[in-house]
Amino acid sequence: MTNQESAAPEAAEQAADIAGEGPGEATEVAVQGPASGTVEELQQALMAAEQKVAEHIEQILRGRAELENMRRRTERELANAHKYAIEKFAMELLPVRDSLKLGLAAVGESSADVARLKEGMDLTLKILTAAMAKFGIAELNPEGDKFNPALHQAVAVLPGDGEPNTVLTVHQHGYLLHDRLIRPAMVVVSGARPTGDSAAHGNVGDVGQNT
Repeated sequence: MTNQESAAPEAAEQAADIAGEGPGEATEVAVQGPASGTVEELQQALMAAEQKVAEHIEQILRGRAELENMRRRTERELANAHKYAIEKFAMELLPVRDSLKLGLAAVGESSADVARLKEGMDLTLKILTAAMAKFGIAELNPEGDKFNPALHQAVAVLPGDGEPNTVLTVHQHGYLLHDRLIRPAMVVVSGARPTGDSAAHGNVGDVGQNT
């Protein structure tokens, strides 16, 4: 075999190798462009999905918080409904107690019968007071206390030497059902004693005292 004959197959093989490598490289280069775009799209899709997940988590947490607030509000309303269920009953009892107290104050002790009546009324009042206390009904007797508009209702203001806005007299006791006011105390409140021109001209309080 001559050198030319042996070189021919080798040249053919090299040509085939070159021909085979060329398209492969071109294909690889051509694929790189679309692959890069696909990665960016996947990253954007992933970011969008993560954002949606975060939004869903926030909605879930907000929903849980709302449910918890609703549960607490419902429990509080039920507790208040149970606590103040006898409010109307308590309000109906107050005039009865007032009448007993007025009767006791009006009864003298001129005879044995009257004394026994007074004793019976006094016992009835004690029993009623104990029953009211059992259900959380407390009496307000603020004589000498600082006037509190949340608990007291002023029916008159009289000038005095003491500190202004002090309860001088209680016309009607108030009552609390636990921490809820069911009747304010009707009171007379002290006002500042007038001085100067106001004292010279007089006022309603002075006229009331001088008549």
